[in-house]
Amino acid sequence: MDNRCSCLANSNRLSNPILYNILSQMDNSKPSQNNFNYNSAPHKCNCELRRTVCLKRPAEICKEATAVLVKTVHFMKNLPAFNQLPLNDQFLLLKNCWAPLFILGLAQEHVDFEVTDSPADSMLKKILLTGQESTEMEREQPTMAGVSKLGSCLKKFWTLDLSPKEYAYLKGTTIFNPDVPDLKAALFVEGLQQEAQHALREVVRLLHPGDQERFAQILLTGSMLQSVTPSLITELFFRSVIGQTDLLELLVDMLFAR
Repeated sequence: MDNRCSCLANSNRLSNPILYNILSQMDNSKPSQNNFNYNSAPHKCNCELRRTVCLKRPAEICKEATAVLVKTVHFMKNLPAFNQLPLNDQFLLLKNCWAPLFILGLAQEHVDFEVTDSPADSMLKKILLTGQESTEMEREQPTMAGVSKLGSCLKKFWTLDLSPKEYAYLKGTTIFNPDVPDLKAALFVEGLQQEAQHALREVVRLLHPGDQERFAQILLTGSMLQSVTPSLITELFFRSVIGQTDLLELLVDMLFAR
């Protein structure tokens, strides 16, 4: 049985099938003269990053994640400036920023987690789904690449060790994003973002007077939030909780409930 990575094996076969066959016959017919191991040959491979994964402790982590999500919506809901915006602008900002805000919540609450390989679908399930539309199959499944981006982002924030006020004002700069398309009050939102950034700078100056780079480091780390997709967050932390329900619809109900 060939245990080599499928990327390497397929690459060898496709790039030069004749050479591959010759080398395979030589390898099987006599011992290697230099003890070279094909299985350990260095090569760049994306198989590891493409692996689909799931939470190792889903019951515990999903409960913590749900608590963070509820706090995230309540944070937005309790901002007077946010409530002054047109309802459609509130919806657009929610759609754009709930995932970055949620990640900030994970960082602030120090929610750590591990992942493992997703279980393979059974043959029966594959047969039943053949030829049928399946929302489960169409959804983007969490991969090691996506989880690695999320983990790197969390570790950066944990290294910075932000204070509660720093987190609060960074959330403000994240919520009030004037670059979100179709905002009716874009200029007002831009002003709110500038106010939040100014407040963050002042807090950093007071708490870390000798650290001239901290403010820039916080904003730079904050820019990493957009690299993690909302679909990754949804599928990794909430799909087992909400089933087929659209998470954004639930967030809208929570935000606009009176």
